[in-house]
Amino acid sequence: MAQTGNSNTISREYLDSLLIETRYMNSTLPNTEFELYGEKFASPIMTAALSHLDHFGAPGMAMGVAQGAKDADCVLWYGMSEEEEIERLASTGAKMIEIIKPYGDRDIILRKMEHAQKLGLLAVGIDIDHPFNDDGTWDPCEGNPLKALTTAELREICEAVKLPVIIKGVLSCYDADEVMNAGAKGMVLSHHNNRIEYAIPPLMALPEIAKLTKGEVPLFVDCMIQTGMDAFKALCLGAKGVCIGRPLMTAFKNDQEHGVRDYLMKARDELAKAMAYTGCTDLSKMDASVIHRR
Repeated sequence: MAQTGNSNTISREYLDSLLIETRYMNSTLPNTEFELYGEKFASPIMTAALSHLDHFGAPGMAMGVAQGAKDADCVLWYGMSEEEEIERLASTGAKMIEIIKPYGDRDIILRKMEHAQKLGLLAVGIDIDHPFNDDGTWDPCEGNPLKALTTAELREICEAVKLPVIIKGVLSCYDADEVMNAGAKGMVLSHHNNRIEYAIPPLMALPEIAKLTKGEVPLFVDCMIQTGMDAFKALCLGAKGVCIGRPLMTAFKNDQEHGVRDYLMKARDELAKAMAYTGCTDLSKMDASVIHRR
């Protein structure tokens, strides 16, 4: 039995409750091509910002995911890591977004962002949903205590960095508005893999946040996004792109050479199928009216 209040279970159930209507007349072959921050990709399906993959996953997994993203022509997101690991992942040639923790010592954030800038990464971001420990105190996080950001601090960071700054962990219009006011250039709707129980599913929050942001910044979604059909639902409801996480870890373990690439390409094909069956011929024509709640 699933744990009561498990946000991943809630998110999966919500995703599965969303049904689609088909539209065949006047349709044509769909185009999944995706542009982000001036770069073009095969699809808006990306890797999630996983951390310490070689330790928690399997030896070589971090590079395997990076190479798989490069081979599938997808954006690579990555989470907490040392600078040397970020350099190795960037060396694959994958277009990369690094997500940084909200360190209480804000200079650590700026140093990591400057490093990302020197490497020519696509963008950088901050996990605003990871300041607290399970007991409600600041998370010590490997000897570097975390602390929630203020809007003023985030504005200073956005102004100090030339790369687009993305905020991960937005799940309310309140945070979305503050992030917009601070000058962030994107946000990820996420509950951070069940970081707090009973969190609303990102797709439940997505339409309202999309209405608030009015397309001024790209919105991304993670948490239980597993297939191209999941991606299709998110894109129709207002997401610019989606991030797949743990399924890629399994794909790597099953086939270290091609598993990640093949999984991402299969998800892209599933997205194309859903687009073809609903008359959404390209990503500019994704239509929320084809989505119905069961």
